[in-house]
Amino acid sequence: MPVSAAIRERCRALLPPGEDLRYVFPAYADGAGYLVVVTDRSITVLATKVFGRHEPASVWARHPRRTRLGPVDFSPGPVIELGGVSFEVADEYVAVVGAADAEAFAPGDLPRDPLPDL
Repeated sequence: MPVSAAIRERCRALLPPGEDLRYVFPAYADGAGYLVVVTDRSITVLATKVFGRHEPASVWARHPRRTRLGPVDFSPGPVIELGGVSFEVADEYVAVVGAADAEAFAPGDLPRDPLPDL
């Protein structure tokens, strides 16, 4: 399920001005919730509120955009490593991880936007 527009706007408010939001997906580490936000310039991990796992609260870590999110380890479930921390991601976001890496490291592999004027 995609992250809602309202949550994306709350994430945007915690980013430096002018960064173009590309991907947002929830992740979990050590029982805590996070949102991984990929922009044109960085990968930012936002800590979420205790009782609102999809409500961003603060910037937890920031990484350069040239940081790989994958490969996804599927043992026992989908896990990515970012900054030395293993984050669990839901199956439905594995494709988002792949798309974010492809955009940064193999843009020629992405399909053309069918509606570029929207």
